[in-house]
Amino acid sequence: MEFVKTIFAKYKPYYWSSLVVAAPVVISQLGHTLVQTADSIVVGQFAGTIPLAAVSLVHSVFMIVLVLGLGIAYGITPLVAQENGRKNYIECAKLLSNSIAINALTGIALFLLVYFGSMAVIDHLGQSPAVVKEAKPYLLILSLSIFPLMIFSAFKQFAEGLGFTRQAMNITIWGNVLNIILAIVFVKGMFGIPPMGVRGVGYATLIDRILMSLAMGIYLFKAPIFKQYIQGFSWLFIESGRAIKLLRIGAPVAMQYVFEIGAFATAAILAGTFGAEAQAAHQVAIQLASSTYMMASGVAAAATIRVGTSYGKKNSYRLKMYASSSYHIIILFMSFTALVFILFNNFLPHIFTQDKAVVAIASQLLLLAGIFQLFDGTQVVGLGILRGVSDVNVPTFIAFVSYWVIGIPVAYILSKYTSLGLIGIWYGLTIGLMFSSVLLFFRYRRKTNN
Repeated sequence: MEFVKTIFAKYKPYYWSSLVVAAPVVISQLGHTLVQTADSIVVGQFAGTIPLAAVSLVHSVFMIVLVLGLGIAYGITPLVAQENGRKNYIECAKLLSNSIAINALTGIALFLLVYFGSMAVIDHLGQSPAVVKEAKPYLLILSLSIFPLMIFSAFKQFAEGLGFTRQAMNITIWGNVLNIILAIVFVKGMFGIPPMGVRGVGYATLIDRILMSLAMGIYLFKAPIFKQYIQGFSWLFIESGRAIKLLRIGAPVAMQYVFEIGAFATAAILAGTFGAEAQAAHQVAIQLASSTYMMASGVAAAATIRVGTSYGKKNSYRLKMYASSSYHIIILFMSFTALVFILFNNFLPHIFTQDKAVVAIASQLLLLAGIFQLFDGTQVVGLGILRGVSDVNVPTFIAFVSYWVIGIPVAYILSKYTSLGLIGIWYGLTIGLMFSSVLLFFRYRRKTNN
C-alpha cells in the first residue's frame, strides 16, 4: 500500500493533466458513434425494418471511408503539439493552412471513392434488393457530408493539438442534439415537411456537419485564446513540404485505423458463419468492448498531446512521466471495466437483447472480453504515445502484423479447426491485440531510451 501511495504522489499532477485533456476528447469521439446510433434508432422507430437494414448496410460500407478521412485529419495534432511546445506559433498557423487544404482534397477524393466505388459495390454484396434500393440514396447523401466533416476535423485536431479540447466537445454535443431533432422531423415528416424515410437521416447528418464545421471555424478564428496561434494563417498558404509532413503522420494513422477496423469487420463476418445467434452475440460483446475502447482512445489522444508538447520542448523527463501515467490510467480503467464485464456478464447482454440463446453466448464472450480489452486499451495508448513523437510508420507495420498476420489467422484456425468455435475468434483477436500491445510498449521504450 505504501508503494501505491508513493507512485500516486509522484504521478498525481500528470494523471490529472492527462485526464483534463482526455475527458472532452472522449465525448467528441463518441459523437461520431452517437450520430450513427441516433440514425439507427430514429429510422428503426419511425421508418421500419427495411430502412433500418439499409442504414446498417450503409454504415458498414461507409465506415472504412470514414476512418480513412479521420486518420488523414489526425496528422496535424502531434505536429502542432510539438510546435506549441517550441512556442513556434507561426508554424502552427502554417500547419493549419496546409491541413485544411489536405482535408478538403481528401474530402473530395473520398466522395468520389464512395460515388464511383461503394455505390457500385453495394449491388454485389448479396443484400436484399429492397434494402439496396433504400440504401443507395442514403449513401449518396452521407458521402456529401464527408467534405464538411473533414473541414471540421482540421479545426478540431488543430485545437486539440494545442490542448484546447472542450470547444470541439461542446460543438459535438450540440451537433448531435440538432442531428437527432432534424432526423425525427425529416424521417417522420413534421411541420409540413413530407416523410423522407431513410433519406431524412442523411439530410440531417449533412446539415449537422456543415453547421458544425462553420461553428468550429468561426470559434477558432474569433476566440481570443487562439489569436496567437493563427497569426500568419492564410487560406492560400499551401506549401508542399508541410503538406508532405502532415501526410507522413496522417496517412499511416489512417492505415492503422483501416487495419484495425478491417480486422474486426472480418471477425464479424467469420462469426456469422456460426449462425445468426452467434453473430448477434458477437455483436453484443464487441459493442460493449467498443464503448470502453472509446474511453481508452480519449486517454491515447491526451497522451499524444501531452507527449507531443513535451517532445517539442525537448523535456524527456515530462515526456516519460506523461507516457507512464497514461499507461497507469488505462491499465486501472480497463481492469475496472474487466471486473464489471466478469461480474455482470449474465446481465449486460440483456441491454441489447432478450433472446436467451444470444444472451447465453454473449455472457461467455464477456468473460474473455475482460482480458481482450486490457490489451486493446494498452495498445491504443501505445499508439497515442508514439504519435506524440511522430513515430507512425513502425507502429503501422506492427498493427498490420498483429491483426492480419497473427490475430485473424489464429482466429480462423481456432474457430474452424478446433472445438472452440465462436470463442476461438475472440482468442485470436485477444492474441493479436496482446502482440500489438507488447510490441508498441517496447517500441516506446526504445524510442525514448526508457
